[in-house]
Amino acid sequence: STCALVLPPPHKAALTPLKMGSCCSSGDDEKDRKFTSDGGESDISKGPVQNRGCTDVLCIPILILAQIVFIVVTVAGFADGNPEKLYRPRDYRGSYCGIEENWNNGSNTKNSPTLSYTMNVTSTVDQLMKQMVCSTAAKKALVDGQSSPSIAPLLATQDLRDTYMCDCCLSPCAKCEGSLDKGDDILSAAGADIMTAKMKDLTDLSAGSSLFSPTGANGDTFSATSFWKEATKYFNQVCLPDCNTNFNSINSSIASAVRNYTYSPMKDDSLYSAWQTLLNATSNDLTKDIVSTIASAFTFEAMPLSVCPYIPAYCVPFPGMEFAEVAPGSNFCQFKLASEVVNAVGSAAANAFASAGGEAFANAATEGFGEWVGAFNETIDTFIVVSLLSFVVGIVFLILLRFFIGVCVWLSIIATIGFFILGGAVSIVRSGQCADASFWSSGQQTAVAVAVAGATAASNAVSGQEAISEAMTGDGQDYRGIQRYTKSGKNCVKWAEQTALPGYNATNYPGADLKVNYCRNPFNTSDWNKARTIWCTTNDAEVKWEECLPIGVIMPVCDNGYAVTSESARQALYYASFVIWAIGGLWVLIILCLINRIRLAIALNKVAAVFLAQNVLVLLIPMVQAFVGVIWMLLWALSASFLLSQVPDSYMPTGGFATYKEAYGTTSPCAFWETGDHCAATPGKCTDKWPQGFVWKDTDCGTDAEPKCFKCAPPRYVFDVRFAISFFVFLWNNAFNVALGQILIAMAVSIWFFSTEKGKVRTVGKAIKTVFRYHVGSVAFGSFIVAVIQFIRYLMKYLEKQASAQKNRVMVLVFKVVGCIIWCFEKCVKFLNKNAYIQIALNGTPFCTSAKKAFFLILRNMLRFAAVVALSAAVNVIGFISIMVSTTVIGYFLVRAMHDDVNPVMPCVSYLVMSYIVAKLFMNVFGLAVDTSLQCFLACEEMGGCGDFIPGVLAKWVKKNVEKDSE
Repeated sequence: STCALVLPPPHKAALTPLKMGSCCSSGDDEKDRKFTSDGGESDISKGPVQNRGCTDVLCIPILILAQIVFIVVTVAGFADGNPEKLYRPRDYRGSYCGIEENWNNGSNTKNSPTLSYTMNVTSTVDQLMKQMVCSTAAKKALVDGQSSPSIAPLLATQDLRDTYMCDCCLSPCAKCEGSLDKGDDILSAAGADIMTAKMKDLTDLSAGSSLFSPTGANGDTFSATSFWKEATKYFNQVCLPDCNTNFNSINSSIASAVRNYTYSPMKDDSLYSAWQTLLNATSNDLTKDIVSTIASAFTFEAMPLSVCPYIPAYCVPFPGMEFAEVAPGSNFCQFKLASEVVNAVGSAAANAFASAGGEAFANAATEGFGEWVGAFNETIDTFIVVSLLSFVVGIVFLILLRFFIGVCVWLSIIATIGFFILGGAVSIVRSGQCADASFWSSGQQTAVAVAVAGATAASNAVSGQEAISEAMTGDGQDYRGIQRYTKSGKNCVKWAEQTALPGYNATNYPGADLKVNYCRNPFNTSDWNKARTIWCTTNDAEVKWEECLPIGVIMPVCDNGYAVTSESARQALYYASFVIWAIGGLWVLIILCLINRIRLAIALNKVAAVFLAQNVLVLLIPMVQAFVGVIWMLLWALSASFLLSQVPDSYMPTGGFATYKEAYGTTSPCAFWETGDHCAATPGKCTDKWPQGFVWKDTDCGTDAEPKCFKCAPPRYVFDVRFAISFFVFLWNNAFNVALGQILIAMAVSIWFFSTEKGKVRTVGKAIKTVFRYHVGSVAFGSFIVAVIQFIRYLMKYLEKQASAQKNRVMVLVFKVVGCIIWCFEKCVKFLNKNAYIQIALNGTPFCTSAKKAFFLILRNMLRFAAVVALSAAVNVIGFISIMVSTTVIGYFLVRAMHDDVNPVMPCVSYLVMSYIVAKLFMNVFGLAVDTSLQCFLACEEMGGCGDFIPGVLAKWVKKNVEKDSE
């Protein structure tokens, strides 16, 4: 029971005071008092304080009240929320499949739970409409007319005729780049039969084989890869009862309910007026066939309302198309060509069409996923064995860590120094890398140049010899230096002894100073070839000769340009190398100054390893935490889904908009640091708040003079005050779960550290009893602080999203910066909280007092804490890598031995994920054990020693520091 429910017995009241007041009540006026051995409240020489009372009790009813509010908010959400809206498929206008009431008087799709596809008639027919309206025959009727017999053009004014000519790009105008690619021209009214044949393939549901055949009336329009790559353009996403394999069979079964839809261009289409003019024209020699074709050929059959709960325009099936479930039981359909189409075009072509339309991607995902799940299910026995072995690997790692942590740490430090050296070298080599040289050859050349220059300077300094001039001009024919190594570090052969190029000797080139094995560039006026610079021969059979660099020339000029073309970028890389080396040098100095503290940190890590080896049951704490955390997250996610799905009717405008720009808005072309009028962006009416909806184009554009075809669809979810309350409780409970684990482990380590019978005392049981008896209130208070900070950080993220939706680039940047600052502050508070919980475990003081003590303790021992934190990070990395790699390797050999017919990739991935979780359990407990051991050590040190129970590896450190202080 907790302090909130059970008071101490009367005869023990003096020993267990109830520290109440506010959540931050300290119960005393202690400031930054050090640990003492005077028998006072800071005396823990005999272990964690036994005379402790309940701390921060008032925080417990506040925590309980928060749970009650959470329950009330959740229950209220059950009334109006519908979690199905978070995962149900959505159609073209944002309506949910399988939902009776949809936003803005959307269709009743209760009996249509599956997302399938119908023909987007507008996108599919628009090209044919342009071919008809912009044809020579239509132009004659609309613009030219006829002189004998006299027939006036349908467009009565020149303005209307000029507008038509521009809309069809039949004459040069500002909106056209050239003539429209509208397909075969219809030269006369009688030629409208071409259009009738093309439209028959689209309107006749049995004409699929002709539609998708390159020999059909539409040619390769619907068999071309480009059509299938833009499949979403030519299909509407609609909710249907299922992924029926044959739309024609649906219609034939209830033929009396089949509907019709006659195509018309959208009202905002520039050719809409011309189409209507032709459609309503009086029949004559110029118009009769065109009018007849428009009136009859563009009529489609649409599925019955009982099958397709939309207006006919969105229920037109695509001839030759069938659909199948993405996966069994799925509410999503994928493309599939009908059998008659497959027979007509061949299975290979049919598969290619469907694949381009999306089937290949869906199949690859479902088949791959199914194969992975199958492999995992088949090897579940191996997974169980490997899971158990992973814990064994973790324990073995901790045992070995006790003995090898020193080696690991020093190797890590050396590796870090090496990274600084290598980083600077990479930067300087890259700055001088020539365009015609590889990075490796440039690095090798630089290394050789540095080594030779250093060796020569050292030799001259030792011998006292004056340095010989390495000067040269041009191609180096006047070079008289003493370089004896090539660019790649090969040793030069003496000119008198070399046989690779026997013609080059002192006799043939008396003026070239071919002495010893120094690099030269010998040349006579009679020679046909001449080297670019100094060189020498080598003993390498593959490289008989190679160019040299004068001693001291580290980065020669590149005649053919540099790999990094920008001069400023090369300069930045060059100076960056020295900055990196300077930081590396500073790092070395820090290591030298902190060497004793690093050794202490190593000792503390050994103590933590011993603790875990002797108290394996402590690992149950993070396991229970993880289980409770998962259960809580599932419950919260379920409750939050009711709140998130309550999108109010007023969240989005219900009317239409004339342009896509007005509905969706514009985006800025500038990077975040750029400014100016050209960077301005406008929020859209459908996207001006977050979460954002999306824009869709309706066939019903209203009755206004200006067509308003673009409409809004709401988002799946929204955030309101109720969700904010629920989310805060979620954060608080999560933080409470984490904090409870931290204080339990800290209490267990404290009990063990001060025990004289290490390995025998029941640390976990005592820790649980003490924490739940006295300190639940402090845990609630500390976790409340973390939850508030996290909530503010998430609020900044929310405001950043809102500012982004409003296209306010300045505020987006402001909220990003504030969020980053709060994140850093959160990390600091979490660090202080963790150490405060350790203080509570040791002293039994309230949270604020403990946090104060922890702060001043850290302040007094800043460098020690820094060393421990840095070292713990390195040990964490080593631990994660060791446990994960070892477990995965063991798992690989086991799965190959137990299931040699199964692809081991997916099982090994599962082992890697599982071993990460195990490593996190071990290393989190290990890290907290290190932190607690540090505070216990500091307590013993400040109290002048604590007796024989101090772990042996730390005893000498306590004795050494106590003697130092006494001096």
